[in-house]
Amino acid sequence: MNGAESLLTTLVNNGVDVCFANPGTSEMHFVAALDEVKGMRCVLGLFEGVLSGAADGYARMARKPAATLLHLGPGLGNALANVHNAKKGHVPVINIVGEHATYHVKYDAPLTADIEAIAAAVSHWVRTAASPEDIARHTADAVRAAGVGRVATLILPADVSWGDNANGAEGAVSRAPPRRVSQESLREVVAKLSSGSRCMLMIGGREVDLQRGRLLSRIGKVCGARVSTDTFPTRQARGAGSAVLERLPYLAELAIDHIKDLDYLVLIGAARPVSFFAYPGVTSCIAPPDCEEILLATPDDDIDQLLADLVNQLGAEDIEPEVHPLVLPELPTGDLDVAKIGQAVAHYLPEHAVVVDEANTCGLPPFSATHTARPHDWLDLTGGSIGWGLPAAVGAAVACADRKVVCLEGDGSAMYTIQALWTMARENLDVVVVIFGNRKYNILELEFSRTGARGGTPGPKAASTLDIGGPDLGFAVLARGMGVQAHRADSAEGFNRLFAEAMRKKGPYLIEAIVPPLFSGA
Repeated sequence: MNGAESLLTTLVNNGVDVCFANPGTSEMHFVAALDEVKGMRCVLGLFEGVLSGAADGYARMARKPAATLLHLGPGLGNALANVHNAKKGHVPVINIVGEHATYHVKYDAPLTADIEAIAAAVSHWVRTAASPEDIARHTADAVRAAGVGRVATLILPADVSWGDNANGAEGAVSRAPPRRVSQESLREVVAKLSSGSRCMLMIGGREVDLQRGRLLSRIGKVCGARVSTDTFPTRQARGAGSAVLERLPYLAELAIDHIKDLDYLVLIGAARPVSFFAYPGVTSCIAPPDCEEILLATPDDDIDQLLADLVNQLGAEDIEPEVHPLVLPELPTGDLDVAKIGQAVAHYLPEHAVVVDEANTCGLPPFSATHTARPHDWLDLTGGSIGWGLPAAVGAAVACADRKVVCLEGDGSAMYTIQALWTMARENLDVVVVIFGNRKYNILELEFSRTGARGGTPGPKAASTLDIGGPDLGFAVLARGMGVQAHRADSAEGFNRLFAEAMRKKGPYLIEAIVPPLFSGA
């Protein structure tokens, strides 16, 4: 058994059985090992940013890590934006990065790079294997380090990959259970929640599932506290039967106003809320100065047990949670816009669908419209680095072959990782992509105004950097060129028909929806 075979066997022994790959010369023995080691599914991507985003989407839905196979330092560099998103979303990913043979590195060949330094910026754990005999142990350590919410990067020199590993593969590793929140911390929070003060419980972390949302609703009802998610939950159960939860607004001014009256903000798996960017005259901290922010649990703590303990200590066992009813909107007619797309999506979205949202400004109306749609999961862009949506939809579809995946995608962000469409076609993934074709970086037009740059009004050169028309992108043509069935819609009736057809069919399908910008230009 060579090093690559022992690495792959160790991954499979630990349930890591999907690898999103774009190999190069130094990874050829890993590639060869795919035919020798049973149980690993290899999914090819044409750009490393697709691989890392797909691993993120897969892990969110499978609740376990996927692996990526990346070619040297530049390959890891191409993947960094979506590794960043995974790290911010507390999503487990194991990156396998090929490296020159140990004896070749000193010659500083053209592709030589400081891979450990590149990886350190976006990884919780980084290691370079020095010998074939150690690679399986390092792989087991990577699995343990990734756990359920971390990024581990294992660097694999070519000679470690091809060399003989007499020690063989490692078996399944043990994982420590999540830390239980102390009873003392619980008592302190229960006292504050019971004091009649103005309180909000904000939940975040890697998942807000149905049970967590309902427990949170019970807690809020029994003590009169507001209950909310953070701005972009990594994965959230939504639709009919899910708890009615607030959502912290994205825009700093709106978020500040949203929680301006709080005395206590209790954070459960959520980070302290801060503005995404700095703006002249706007504070960076969202909570009011006299509000006490209490970090009750981190994403790695036992949030399920914590919520159950709060329900018990507050006497909320018999409280009925406030949940959304099933209410489907009527189908819209007339000129197509973002709100009408939201109505049609909510009307047709099947039960147990997975919605991947990178529509940016265009995502607000569909999010609101689907509160009362059929039950579904919603995945958000957690790290703010665009080019995540199409790859994440690939990963979600690989993880959940029996569920329809709907990707709501902005036209600007789609172009970052458009190669994901090819992987959808190659793997025949059941993904429906809706491209919001407003031909603008509309969010940047809004941000230009908010920053006050040039008085909030761009000049002609600045305006040209916020406009992606001229030439207009043709996503239906691009998609068909990569093997995806695709059509264009410019009316509500046309979109209704295409989306209904896409929900009935299996396999990749793209709708290019021509819509006006949601916000007027700066």
